[in-house]
Amino acid sequence: MAHPSPSEIRTARFEQPKLRERDLADQLGITEAQLVAAHVGHGVTRFSPDMDQLMPLVTRLGEVMALTRNESCVIEKVGIYDDYRGGPHAALVVNHEIDLRMFPRHWVHGFAVSKTLEDGFVRRSLQIFDAAGDAVHKIFLRDSSVTEEWDAVIEALKLPDQSDALAVSPRAEVEPAKVDPEKVDRLRSDWDGITDTHQFLQMVRRLKLNRLGAYRMAGAPYVRPLETSAVDIVLNKAAESDLPIMVFVGNQGCIEIHTGPIKEVKQMGPWLNVLDPGFNLHLRSDHIAEVWQATKATKRGDAISVEAFDAEGALILQIFGVLAEPKSAEAWNRLVWSLDALPEEVSA
Repeated sequence: MAHPSPSEIRTARFEQPKLRERDLADQLGITEAQLVAAHVGHGVTRFSPDMDQLMPLVTRLGEVMALTRNESCVIEKVGIYDDYRGGPHAALVVNHEIDLRMFPRHWVHGFAVSKTLEDGFVRRSLQIFDAAGDAVHKIFLRDSSVTEEWDAVIEALKLPDQSDALAVSPRAEVEPAKVDPEKVDRLRSDWDGITDTHQFLQMVRRLKLNRLGAYRMAGAPYVRPLETSAVDIVLNKAAESDLPIMVFVGNQGCIEIHTGPIKEVKQMGPWLNVLDPGFNLHLRSDHIAEVWQATKATKRGDAISVEAFDAEGALILQIFGVLAEPKSAEAWNRLVWSLDALPEEVSA
């Protein structure tokens, strides 16, 4: 079936103004990036998503909202893009509010979007998409942002090509759990040698496994399968006890992190939400198919995480204690160990 033309896409957007971009794109059989691209020249400008150029300019916009999502979870943090550290394979923004791990090869398409809402407010955002047209990261201006810098920032980033049509690559399929029973002993032996959580993925790749496959293989004391309600329980109990936690939400191009206590946890339909000033989390709890407690040794003590996966094996989010605060980390560990594990026959 032929894709709609840019003008047909704009007409569909005009006729269904309240439908979310991702939902309208799905309805039209296109990607979200193609939907946004169709509005180039109509409040949308193509820009270069090169991080070394982009990040210093974003800092000029002052306080903004950083948004990263995957199919099942959205994380939003308010702050300033201070302390950018570039790199060809991975880049960082690390400060108390905005904490990002970014992977440049997936930052392919960039669009500056100015959208007038029903109340007359102009919502300005910088939106980055991967080669398949899926959102990698978005930056939204707020009332407190330096909006006077917006035009200059966009002019500095603007690309010569301002086409309203966008070609995208096929979307990479989610890799299912890779399990190899013959490697169980080596997996456990190598796991014993971990001294930093970042070594874990290097280890499983070396063994030609992946994260979920390794969790399904390792057994105690490395992992423990939990009820799918575990994420709901830990978020609510952390809020009740004012316990600082670390929440990681990401996709192949960006991981966004919240560190600190959470206050208001609220279920709204299928969405489990954290609704705090400066930090929002929106989780489709009905998408959670597996939850694992994983323990990885570090020089500051064991890093114990609660990690949720969807039915296809995609990682939805990870929650850790704050190892930099030993008392908080101990309280987190006690909370996680209080969770009910699945019976062995269910988790096998």
